[in-house]
Amino acid sequence: MIALALMFFFPLYMTFINGFKSYNEVVTSVVALPEVFQLENFITVWKQLQFFGVFMNSIIITVVSVAGTLLISSMAAYQLVRRPGRVSNVIFLSILASLIIPFQTLMVPLVKVAKDLGFINSLHGIIIMYWGFGVPLALFLYHGFIKGIPRELEEAAHIDGCGTFGVFFKILLPLLKPITTTIAILHSLWIWNDFLLPLITLSSNSTRTIPLAANIYFGQYTNEWHLAMAALTMAVVPIILFFLFMQRYIIQGITAGAVKG
Repeated sequence: MIALALMFFFPLYMTFINGFKSYNEVVTSVVALPEVFQLENFITVWKQLQFFGVFMNSIIITVVSVAGTLLISSMAAYQLVRRPGRVSNVIFLSILASLIIPFQTLMVPLVKVAKDLGFINSLHGIIIMYWGFGVPLALFLYHGFIKGIPRELEEAAHIDGCGTFGVFFKILLPLLKPITTTIAILHSLWIWNDFLLPLITLSSNSTRTIPLAANIYFGQYTNEWHLAMAALTMAVVPIILFFLFMQRYIIQGITAGAVKG
């Protein structure tokens, strides 16, 4: 386990220490610690990438995409579980079938449809696309979790005068907290670090995300490694802190319902 942990930690170590080096230091001693920890690279990246703007784009896209995915998939899973039948099974399996389709096969038709709908170079457009790609997995996880929740809780709420929306938001949704947190963490990590979907749908400087903006340091003939490492360090630090803060909920979400009292 120690060896495995070191293997996964090594790329982070390389990214972090090389962000504080000059270009010559990076190309001559990539593994060694910097002779002097300098912040010039980070200052340059902040100015060149207009980092606050791309950071806010990433925040908006990630938060709204994850929130929408959670709401859509949880409500859909609730209805599919509580209204079993042939139609529900067909809808559920049709949505799950999209999980086996590689994203690369959808790129060309996706760009064409997105262009026709006005989703290119817009934050709301890519957010809607993330909803479409994120719902199938979230729906699958919610579907299995809701099956373990007793229907009697909802029946008691209906007797007390709760409608369908009241039962969902007041009774069911709080019980879904472990799996909701797990899905939120997994989707946040995916959307924050995603490069391919923004690459094919966001070409305007005003809508770039952090991974897309940092790509300017990788060229055909030259690579500004010192600036690229600084940009990547600034990109991964927020999501690492978020993951460290929320990681305990992943275990709770995975093990929830494994033992019945």
